[in-house]
Amino acid sequence: MGASATPHRIGYVIAENMVNNRKRGHFKGDVFLVNPNHDEILGEKCYPTVSAIPGKVEAIAVAIPAAKIPETIEEAGKAGTKAAIVISSGFAEIGNRELESRLREVGRENGVSIIGPNCLGIYDAYTGMDTLFLPETKFLSDGREVVATPRPRPGSISLLTQSGAFGASALDYMAGHWMGIRAFVSYGNRCDVTEDEFLEYFAHDDKTSVILMYLEGLAKGRDFLDKAKDTTKRKPIVAMKSGRTEAGGRAAASHTAALAGSDQIYEGVFRQAGIVRARDVEELFDFGRALALQPPGYSENVAVLTNAGGPGIMAADALEESGLAVTRFPDRIMSKITAYKSKGLLLPVLSGANPLDLTAEATASMFKLALTAILEDPDIGGAVVITSHHAPTILDDAAEIIAGTVLRNKKPVTVCDVGGTEMAIAMRAAFEKRGIPSYEVPERAARSLWALIYYGTFIKRRSSPA
Repeated sequence: MGASATPHRIGYVIAENMVNNRKRGHFKGDVFLVNPNHDEILGEKCYPTVSAIPGKVEAIAVAIPAAKIPETIEEAGKAGTKAAIVISSGFAEIGNRELESRLREVGRENGVSIIGPNCLGIYDAYTGMDTLFLPETKFLSDGREVVATPRPRPGSISLLTQSGAFGASALDYMAGHWMGIRAFVSYGNRCDVTEDEFLEYFAHDDKTSVILMYLEGLAKGRDFLDKAKDTTKRKPIVAMKSGRTEAGGRAAASHTAALAGSDQIYEGVFRQAGIVRARDVEELFDFGRALALQPPGYSENVAVLTNAGGPGIMAADALEESGLAVTRFPDRIMSKITAYKSKGLLLPVLSGANPLDLTAEATASMFKLALTAILEDPDIGGAVVITSHHAPTILDDAAEIIAGTVLRNKKPVTVCDVGGTEMAIAMRAAFEKRGIPSYEVPERAARSLWALIYYGTFIKRRSSPA
């Protein structure tokens, strides 16, 4: 998603975003508009060139015809600008590699670091920097104004994407699923600043707890591996790699001029670096939510606690298919379960098996007792908890009680409540607000627990003496 079709319109939307953010007090810096054909836009003075702006300009967002961009970068660099976000397309992605090489050379000769070209640019939820040419609302044909491309609330997930179109969809998804964002970077053809440099920056960014990446290819594979290894010592990376097939690879080459390469090579790179690989878009965000909210797990032995037998079995299948172990509980847990049953605190019909089915008569206090017994055991690395709200004994207070138990025990837990009604949505939201990732189906909760334990066990192995 670049700016080749209507660069002036795109430039206007970017200017509108930045001017509005400044007026709201969200962006604290100065905003200058540059257009040689206008004296004023949006009620703001327009300058004919960057060099005509009084003082030095730290960064510029460029949305003009591609052929004119190298000279604009050169002029800005000589005026003291150090960074440029080139939104415009029309470079290597359409075969115009010579122009892209010229852009890169001009930037380096004049001390200007370039993000792009052929990108959306960046969004910083904390500073209000917003170069995305995506209006937050649109008017429908019936006159209604609707939210079109919202900016997610401030959070701790940083998203790096080669594809601007995917990035726009990702922002929409995150905003609609209670996910907070730290920063968003769409870098397109990455003629200058590359993935490894972004990783280096966000590895040391205190506001970032998880890095999500959408990749079509890598500019510098060895540098990426080195930076990824260093980054995963500090925080998790979740990556989705497209272009795995021959058809996908061809599409990637024409989209962002990416060389997709062998998928086995990428798989090896991800494993060496401890990158959590997402198989699809849903997993990318499922894993990101889990890693942002929950601590990593250090044992592959896990538990399933449920008040619904069928979903519990589904979760157990998905956990074992992912490589985790759902084994019989040790005697330490069984003795506690037996004691609770004898006191009438748990139902006498419970078998004590793993998955542990509390039955449809389970109460929130029963979940608390059983989950505490499970998480306190040193052999258990984490758990999937299924709280079917359809049971008459489960109300919304279950989320608070279960979440409190999870937070006290400091082991990763994911939750599932199947359904699409108001109650189901309210239950999942209640868990999310308390720091527990909650999913609509058991398989997603299970795979997200796998991601937490995959990262944790990788860190544990790497830190252990050889």
